[in-house]
Amino acid sequence: MLGKYKIVIAEDHTILREGLRAILALHDEFEVVGEAKDGFEAIKSVGKCSPDIILMDLSMPKMSGLDAIVEIKKRYPGTKILTLTVHKTEEYILATLQAGADGYMLKDDSHEELAVAIRSILSEKPYLSPGISGRVIEGYLEGRRNVKSTLDILTQREREVLKLIAEGYKNREIAGYLFISPKTVEKHRANLMKKLDLHSAPALISFAIKKGLVTT
Repeated sequence: MLGKYKIVIAEDHTILREGLRAILALHDEFEVVGEAKDGFEAIKSVGKCSPDIILMDLSMPKMSGLDAIVEIKKRYPGTKILTLTVHKTEEYILATLQAGADGYMLKDDSHEELAVAIRSILSEKPYLSPGISGRVIEGYLEGRRNVKSTLDILTQREREVLKLIAEGYKNREIAGYLFISPKTVEKHRANLMKKLDLHSAPALISFAIKKGLVTT
């Protein structure tokens, strides 16, 4: 190998980012070249640092890791993505793999397993945590399962707007984050209420929390 493998860490908790950086420093072949606290920063870091792989948390503010995965794979298809998450449900696992992630790892796995996961993905081999149900893995790989959630009826942009609404941002702030007009935000908000049959901001917030788009 010529040089070190470049890694970006996308995680909103500072102590976890520092812990991951310390773990990766134990391995000579890895170099952390960037960090991100939310999905927007993750996308920018990939563009700026051109990492070989990004470690991606799913539950982050402003833009979720899931939506960031979709955008990164669209813009930088050569970048590998390993999700690091606490979510073990089939819905999360399948949605993440379908979004384009190259691996799925649980945060309660060992630091030795993290190195195994990164090396596997960099060797063009998908990685799935030993803690994930074999039944879920087999169902995904064989195409026999088609797990859907209410979120599937929303576009990626609508999910982004919903997440920001649930985090308490106003229309003008959301417009600034997403580089769209406040009127477009209002239109997305109306579409969300219509599609989800919800008729108030508190109802949208409650739905977003229930679906794991934001943490409480």
